[in-house]
Amino acid sequence: MHKSSFAINYLIAFLIIISANFALPRLMPGDPLQAIYGDEALTAMTPELKAELTRRFSLDQSWNEQFTAYIASLLRGDLGYSYYYNTPVTKVILGSLPWTFLLAGPALLLSTLLGLILGIESGYRRGRVLDKTLLAGLMFISGFPDFFIGILMLLLFGVMLNLVPLAGALTPYAGETGLALVLDVLWHLALPLAALLLVRLTSTYLFTRNTVITTLGEAFILTARAKGCPSGVIKYRHAGRNSLLPVVTAASLQLAHLITGTLFIEIIFSYPGVGTLLYSSLLTRDYPLLQGILLTVTVIVLLINFFMDLLYKKLDPRINYAH
Repeated sequence: MHKSSFAINYLIAFLIIISANFALPRLMPGDPLQAIYGDEALTAMTPELKAELTRRFSLDQSWNEQFTAYIASLLRGDLGYSYYYNTPVTKVILGSLPWTFLLAGPALLLSTLLGLILGIESGYRRGRVLDKTLLAGLMFISGFPDFFIGILMLLLFGVMLNLVPLAGALTPYAGETGLALVLDVLWHLALPLAALLLVRLTSTYLFTRNTVITTLGEAFILTARAKGCPSGVIKYRHAGRNSLLPVVTAASLQLAHLITGTLFIEIIFSYPGVGTLLYSSLLTRDYPLLQGILLTVTVIVLLINFFMDLLYKKLDPRINYAH
């Protein structure tokens, strides 16, 4: 695929996302403000506030002018106003986004790294006890959804064993700073991260294991064995390096699932990220906040997929010439 077509595809996807975000409230029956804010909030609004919101959303103009104003607002980082938090949506989301990145980033990195290592070891020992144990165990765990694993781990390690906190990202009113603060954050992060990691590493593990099994039958591996290369070199330098491409594929494929899984895990552990914020916006019917969160999450997924595609081409330059 040519670079121009590659960029155009992502640009089209981005335009579809923001167009849907713009059009859906306006296509709903009734007043667009009613679709955005709901009946209860609209009833409580003063005529002055309604006029201000109508002006802010350019609802007194044509659709073309409204769409232009909408794009201009997005470029300024204006996603609307949260009437529940009584503050701009952008500010509310930016307050929760770092916690989500703190949970999802290590989950993606560690699940990819562990899946790669376990896949190489399992594929190299195909049919042995370690391979059978890992394959059966991870396949069994991957059959459960994230939230179910999260609830089980919360009950076991939080309630029964009392090893980790039951909720939150910080100890309330502890007033800790420096290293104590970092350790407190990691202590609260451990269980939600473990729950997310446990379910996510299976796809990378399976991709790597299958690739290693196939690669071990290649002629260059037999040549390396004949030369007397140590098993560690054959596993990681020869077979492992050829598994990197499927690993990137697995990481990009599970990305959307990782985002949705993170949102569910945050709700279960009351972790103050975007997932908990999304749940809160649903309960309070804060539609501008809900709309802003969904737009932010879809744009983040699109951006990560874009960088994954770039990395994929970097690892295998032949993809640049495929049509």
